[in-house]
Amino acid sequence: MKNRLQARRAGILLHPTSLPGGRNHGDLGAEASRFVDFLADCGISVWQTLPLGPTHEDGSPYQCLSVHAGNPELISLDDLVVRGWLDAAGTDTHACLVRAKAGFDKRADQEARDALLDFRRRHAFWLDDYALYQAIRRVHQDASWYTWPGPLRNRDDSAIGAFRNAHADEIEQAGFEQFLFFLQWHALRDYAQQCGIALFGDIPIFVAHDSADVWAQPELFSMNAAGELDVVSGVPPDYFSKTGQRWGNPLYRWEQIANDNYRWWLERFRSQLELFDIIRLDHFRGFEKYWEIPAQAETAVEGRWVEGPGAALFERLAEEFGDMPLVAEDLGLITPEVDALRRQLVLPGMKILQFAFDGGPDNPYLPHNHEPLAVVYTGTHDNDTSLGWYRGLDKAGRRAVDDYLGLPSEPMPWPLIRAALASVTELTMLPMQDILALDSEHRMNTPGTTADNWCWRFDWDQIDPQLTGRMQHLIALYGRLRR
Repeated sequence: MKNRLQARRAGILLHPTSLPGGRNHGDLGAEASRFVDFLADCGISVWQTLPLGPTHEDGSPYQCLSVHAGNPELISLDDLVVRGWLDAAGTDTHACLVRAKAGFDKRADQEARDALLDFRRRHAFWLDDYALYQAIRRVHQDASWYTWPGPLRNRDDSAIGAFRNAHADEIEQAGFEQFLFFLQWHALRDYAQQCGIALFGDIPIFVAHDSADVWAQPELFSMNAAGELDVVSGVPPDYFSKTGQRWGNPLYRWEQIANDNYRWWLERFRSQLELFDIIRLDHFRGFEKYWEIPAQAETAVEGRWVEGPGAALFERLAEEFGDMPLVAEDLGLITPEVDALRRQLVLPGMKILQFAFDGGPDNPYLPHNHEPLAVVYTGTHDNDTSLGWYRGLDKAGRRAVDDYLGLPSEPMPWPLIRAALASVTELTMLPMQDILALDSEHRMNTPGTTADNWCWRFDWDQIDPQLTGRMQHLIALYGRLRR
């Protein structure tokens, strides 16, 4: 494999739910296109999002109902009104999408009808199971699949056939919503490409227990016939948590997946490469060894390391897709073996500046230790904002940061932003909160907690009129301006 970045660029990290707008979360409509315009005006050439899949009630994009599907909550209702398929946008997304399907059935032209048929044909490898799963789940008041009646839980042919006959409309609706999501996402991606902006996505290594993927192919995951887990995923104690993180996802039966020539992973990458120009591999460490936790354990402390698929998976992906634009999230406890695998695959790793100032001058996150084959972040969606982080340091910690950064006269977080842009790494990524100089109240996620996460949104009023000029000057100054 070879590195696909190979050029100095700068990007912004912002999930679409954080976009402004009239609903209680952002969507893929006019505000998303306006954000692309803002990025272009800043000289920014990469927009990174979190995973785009449909979420559970907690809203976490890292525990989705499908590894292929898009989140229907991101569908722009206003766009459907403009297309003539929806009479008026409302507050109940699902009810509006049901009305939109009725409007589509009545008023869509032949081109749109052909596009829907083509979408269903091209995505049948996942869409059929997903639409069926979503329909059953909705009929059962959003209950997890492993609590469904046995025949449906176990995909009994007779039970599935009877459900299809009784609930054909619900199944059709779930597939139609995916058509709308992909239609709007592709329109946004086309516009971003016209503006010279690459879209940067995120693939979590694990999938949610309650997901269409696990229900449809339970033989690929470590669980019993009733869908109960014996072991679950997580990470040992680290920077984010003294007791580690117990994620609770099912673990893969890698031998079974390998015996099927990694088809499940090929299909997963196929759908994501349709959406993104660059893809981050979340928890890359788990492809070398992953942390296996007994399901009954309350924390991650009792886990153990187990061999992952290693290079074999990526060699198979390269056979299918050639050189892919991948970034390895290599944070946490990284061993020489993990680093060797990343280098063998020629994948950029991640450098987080908020991690740089603990320890001495050998800290690998300090800018003078960076290398071109990397992506530098001031912080990620799991970190505090850079201003909040800096204010949370004690006096000695702030003095150490200030000293390293040359006793800057600019207020935080701008000295940290400059350090990220000046780094030798090929790509610099800045959370939107940082270029807006926002404090801890605007944090996106606190790992190990379930409340008040994934809700942050920005407002156009927060953008100083001088911000675009300031960003373009800095991006040009440090050689990251791409046209």
